[in-house]
Amino acid sequence: MIDFNSYIDGLDLSALKEYCVNHGRLTQYAKGDYFIKAGEESRYIGFVECGYFNYIVHNSSEQKDYITGFAFEREFVGDYPNCLSNKTSEVTIVAGTSCKVFQLAGEELGKLLDSNGMRELKQAISDHLFSQVYTQYLDTYRMTTRERYKRLLLRCPEIVQSINLKNIASYLKVTPTTISYIRREITFGL
Repeated sequence: MIDFNSYIDGLDLSALKEYCVNHGRLTQYAKGDYFIKAGEESRYIGFVECGYFNYIVHNSSEQKDYITGFAFEREFVGDYPNCLSNKTSEVTIVAGTSCKVFQLAGEELGKLLDSNGMRELKQAISDHLFSQVYTQYLDTYRMTTRERYKRLLLRCPEIVQSINLKNIASYLKVTPTTISYIRREITFGL
């Protein structure tokens, strides 16, 4: 999947990817397997060789799960800020398909990013992640669902072939019926 996680844009993560591939443990996940559950200690980060993962949060009041993001091939998966310090995970991360991941302990990643040559990269990753999340947060207020859906398709056109309608709707925090209506409207110009 190209251009879904915009925090990657402008970052040279090749050294980090190489480190994960050379020092990480290749782990396989079946569709539906947990990478981490919310409330558990976040101990790992991974580089996704194939497949994708859903990031999920639970809304206690509504008794409903929402997808807040995805990690696709050639991207990193994990609760990044919490795995660096072995804190409790804020999200549940579940394999959306069969996946292969080069898994690395968060503690090892933290030491690597704290080394002399990587401190700037660590800060840049945090800055880029914050920018992506901040923009996504603001978009929920400044854009309609239709505009956010169209923007998602422009940024990542192949997402509709990879992710089912229900999960796209959850990501946009609307019903599948709403997304279905918007799709018909865009396709047929209603």
